[in-house]
Amino acid sequence: MNHSLEETTESVRSGPDAQTFTGADSTKVRVLYDSACPACHGYCELARRSDPDGIELLDARVRSDLLAEVTRRGWDIDEGMVLERSGELHYGSDAIAQLAEHGQGRGFFVLVNRLMFARPRLARILYPVLKSFRNLLLKCLGVRRINNLERPGQGRF
Repeated sequence: MNHSLEETTESVRSGPDAQTFTGADSTKVRVLYDSACPACHGYCELARRSDPDGIELLDARVRSDLLAEVTRRGWDIDEGMVLERSGELHYGSDAIAQLAEHGQGRGFFVLVNRLMFARPRLARILYPVLKSFRNLLLKCLGVRRINNLERPGQGRF
């Protein structure tokens, strides 16, 4: 089951049962991301700190119920972060738009995050660009892919 990021993101938003996930506490916002990526880690830490209700960060390099669900759906975690809120899953640009929209705090990070990502259309444009820089950074650092879908030849960026 291979989908492009655009197809998968669209199915997350509009598929009949694509969003529902019952394996989590429905009151908690959880973000599944690559903690080995300095940019991803920094962004997610700032998002967590800026939210007074709290966001639970899950390392995609460690097995979890959310990673298992992402893999079951055929979503490549190396191609997009995942946000889970109220039993709904959001992937890639949709996840980052939801995270920006969710932020309740104040400050420079919240303002910039909302300006860049709270509008889904703009997030869909910016996310692939930022993901390309992320992939280049991880390649330069020699970080291996998570490869949750266990695709042959996909060990390195």
